[in-house]
Amino acid sequence: MRYSFCKALLLCTMTVAGIGSARAQYAGHVSSFVMDAHTGAVLSQSDADLQRYPASLTKLMTLYLAFRALEAHQITLDQEIPVSIHASMQAPSKLGLVPGTRFTVEQAILALVTKSANDAACALGEFLGGGDEVQFAQLMTQQARSLGMSNTTFRNASGLPDPDQVTTARDLGTLAQHLIADFPQYYHYFDVPSFYFHRRLIPNHDPMLKIYAGADGLKTGYTDLAGHNLVTSAARGNVRLIGVVMGSSSNSRRSMEMAAILDQGFAAEGVAAEPLLHPVVTHSAPLMARASRRRGRFMHQGVMMAAGSPMEVADASVGGRRYGRVIRRVRMLAPGHRKAKHRTKG
Repeated sequence: MRYSFCKALLLCTMTVAGIGSARAQYAGHVSSFVMDAHTGAVLSQSDADLQRYPASLTKLMTLYLAFRALEAHQITLDQEIPVSIHASMQAPSKLGLVPGTRFTVEQAILALVTKSANDAACALGEFLGGGDEVQFAQLMTQQARSLGMSNTTFRNASGLPDPDQVTTARDLGTLAQHLIADFPQYYHYFDVPSFYFHRRLIPNHDPMLKIYAGADGLKTGYTDLAGHNLVTSAARGNVRLIGVVMGSSSNSRRSMEMAAILDQGFAAEGVAAEPLLHPVVTHSAPLMARASRRRGRFMHQGVMMAAGSPMEVADASVGGRRYGRVIRRVRMLAPGHRKAKHRTKG
């Protein structure tokens, strides 16, 4: 109750203060956008220029700058990234990176597209930004402007909440189009089903890869204030579409909304409709709770659903038990650090 009140008060205060980035934040109010990836033709849009919080869709720009550095031979896939205390302390979802260790650029890319790991995104941003995530965020915003993303501002590499970090459905469609067109040699990473990190399997939890015929990336995102966000590209025949959904009320509804606008887009392009590979099912909370108690997870036609509501691990806040050892070690290295009052989803 106290958190909900504080959140409402914060939104009200920012709106009264006239902060433009806060006025359009309405989780549950959907902005959407569909374009032809090849021609740039806009096939449908709804509040596509409303400024929204990107959440983990921010990582698409982090990846764009990583791909640009790779193409320019400024970095290599096997180059090692140092893990700072700041990166290791990012809120979940995360890999649980330990400060003082290293991991490769390719592992960072895979961590971003599969688990949406905030610690990996921060470390990659610091690496590309000369050791400073704030400086990297400035590079992200500069790149956004050069791509024509005029309503986008970045403040960090991960998408963790910042009132000044905003974008629009149209701008994210533009970014996705450039990721596909500018770096076709790296686009395959978005379709990776899983990868191993320190002998642990990290699956890709983008639901559209499992349920929608032709979908082959890009990214999910969620925070309380942003709602449930999704950017998807799907190809059927010679037609490739990019869809953006922002501010949806749940993961399952987000998937249904994305499937619907992509279907409409393909129909407008003269491409025959195809059935979903798996139906999108919204289960009631009591049913999911019972399933959770029985097995800890619920399976429906091969698609794993998290207890309580369908949710990808990439978007879920993770409890402290898994990272307790890491957090204790970080506190030893940084004794002045104070524990965060609450966790934030990325």
